[in-house]
Amino acid sequence: MAAVKSQPTRIVIVGGGYVGMYTALGLQKKLRSGEASVTVIDPQPHMTYQPFLPEAAAGSIEPRHVVAPLRKVLKRCHVVTGRATRIEHEKKSVTVELVDGHVEKFEYDVLVSALGAVSRTLPIPGLPDVGIGLKTIGEAIYVRNHVLSRLDQAASTNDAERRKRLLTFTVIGGGFAGIETLAELEDMTRYALRYYEGLKPSDVQWVLVEATNRIMPEVSASLGVYTVHQLEKRGIKCYLDTRVKSMEGGHVVLDDGTEFDSDTVVWTAGMKANPMLRDTDLPLDERGRVRCTAAMQVVGLPGVWAAGDCSAVPDLSRTEEDPNATCVPNAQHAIRQSKLLTKNILASLRGGQPKDYFHKYVGSVAGLGLYKGVADIFGMRFRGFPAWFMHRTYHVMFMPTFNRKFRVLADWTQAFISGREVVALGQLHEPKAEFDRAARS
Repeated sequence: MAAVKSQPTRIVIVGGGYVGMYTALGLQKKLRSGEASVTVIDPQPHMTYQPFLPEAAAGSIEPRHVVAPLRKVLKRCHVVTGRATRIEHEKKSVTVELVDGHVEKFEYDVLVSALGAVSRTLPIPGLPDVGIGLKTIGEAIYVRNHVLSRLDQAASTNDAERRKRLLTFTVIGGGFAGIETLAELEDMTRYALRYYEGLKPSDVQWVLVEATNRIMPEVSASLGVYTVHQLEKRGIKCYLDTRVKSMEGGHVVLDDGTEFDSDTVVWTAGMKANPMLRDTDLPLDERGRVRCTAAMQVVGLPGVWAAGDCSAVPDLSRTEEDPNATCVPNAQHAIRQSKLLTKNILASLRGGQPKDYFHKYVGSVAGLGLYKGVADIFGMRFRGFPAWFMHRTYHVMFMPTFNRKFRVLADWTQAFISGREVVALGQLHEPKAEFDRAARS
């Protein structure tokens, strides 16, 4: 009598960001035929390479080129476009609300929590109404169109107060995302002004507000000070150790008494683990992240793994000085964790032992606009063009797929030859407005 073939192990990956896509890609390459099936669940049909969002917002990179289509990359995986709303490990099931609105449950044998992080907001009056995030490609496109449309409106008005409000741009949050967004967009507006009669660089005011007494804590204090000086040389007002009290109607009030009107407020003040994790029976720490071992196994739950921004993975490179140290939420850890996570899942499936994640922090790079940057690598500090070149080289190396690397390099080459594109496509946000107007006439 022939032996009954066992069913493939069902691997479900919740989240299609760095960890989700890279882990699925690794499994896709290394799983044996019939060994396991891989299902990736994410509300978006693509993975966004977030370090390039500031350049996409500023027109240095075509927005489509900083996303990787999950179905195209993960050809041997089952991609589900939907939002996971509940994980019940006791039943080994994930509840998903699909894009057409109906709900399905996906059962699993192995689960990977790769839900990532979302913007961390604060109860500041006016923030939900006027704040703009920068975590998704849609937000990057919106910010770009919004900023350029303010230049258009300012060039068309004779009201001095309205023009001042339109040309005052505020970025709240002095981490990497905030500084790179601020620097890239300021670069873009300065470049764009050459095409606007009646607008001068002195008319435009960019403002940075940071609650702590330094920016970009991932780099050395001296590079942080250098960056502030460089931003101020460009006419950017930097408020450090300052908090926003309110921004109702675009009227920004700071806790040092400063008040001004701004028609653009970009919020980049931190992240928090995906709140959906609260609707699971996975163990969470005080910050809402999944508790993990150093091998990225969820504590006390065999067959469940977590990595990236939603996980509390011990940072073995720092546990001697701080026994409770966990890996900071950044792309550097997420990408490296996903590579080891693939190997650990395969080892677990094949009766082996998973290995602990250990990655000593090697440094950070940040772009400050075209040909400008800072880098802190292996204790060595770089500024200006060398740091900017390191920033672009590092990130294009980790951009997924050769196709995307080539497209990004082509965008940079084209921008170098012909300059930035500085046109606002505001109709993207109301695509039917003109048709509706024509239909009513």
